[in-house]
Amino acid sequence: MGHSPAEVTAVVPARNAEALLPRCLEALRQSGVAEIIVVDGLSTDRTVEIALAAGARVLSDEGRGLPWARTLGVRNSSTCWVLLVDADVVFRPAGVADLLTELVESGYDALQAGLESVGGPGYWGQALAHHHRTGRSRNWFGLVATLVERDLMLGVGFDDSFKSGEDIELRWRMRESGLRTAVSSRVVVEHRFAADDFGFALDQFLMDGTGLGRMVRKHGWRGARLALLPAAAAVRGSAMSLAAGQPRWLRYYLAFGWYNYVGLVRGLAS
Repeated sequence: MGHSPAEVTAVVPARNAEALLPRCLEALRQSGVAEIIVVDGLSTDRTVEIALAAGARVLSDEGRGLPWARTLGVRNSSTCWVLLVDADVVFRPAGVADLLTELVESGYDALQAGLESVGGPGYWGQALAHHHRTGRSRNWFGLVATLVERDLMLGVGFDDSFKSGEDIELRWRMRESGLRTAVSSRVVVEHRFAADDFGFALDQFLMDGTGLGRMVRKHGWRGARLALLPAAAAVRGSAMSLAAGQPRWLRYYLAFGWYNYVGLVRGLAS
């Protein structure tokens, strides 16, 4: 027996996402999902208004952060599967159906769509998109556009102490539990960025580093190797940029490495 998107609830955490949300929600509506739940993070822009106009059910995370927002949305769903979708993601019309088919046929417990990152006209947005398209992390399972059974997601849960890096923490626990996760090679979604200035990139670097620091703090020596990731990514990205005759990205990778470690120290201390 086949399965359809009508058995899927899309959960979309959003905070001040008025520029990104319309295309995200319209794509989900066209995909045929049973319901769209937008979990608002105390937005001060038109996020809630846009979500309601798109026919979504709107909940508030009361400022408790992204992991809590995702959990709240999943708890309030009533379908067999939930699709965790960030507001900066746009699915193709058949994307949800194809992702569900791949998950069921391949026997995965959770499956993330592949990401095709698109940057704005500014240097930092283009550099972020370049890194996302060429870095090894594009093949790492996360929660950007991810399909999972509702009850399984509630059973595994999130560590709410992680305000960033919760996807890495969840991936570790799912792997240790013997669950099968993967990134789809068949279904690709458009992944956008909210801004393309240095301030936005800096925020990304600091959040990622803080998440790694909390992982090292939580897992001790087992997690210590994660502290090598920013340096390894910066060296790899710089080498690939030079090999491709694109030295313009070196400034990005220098900032990426440095500020990831600033965040990592913060994560260790928090």
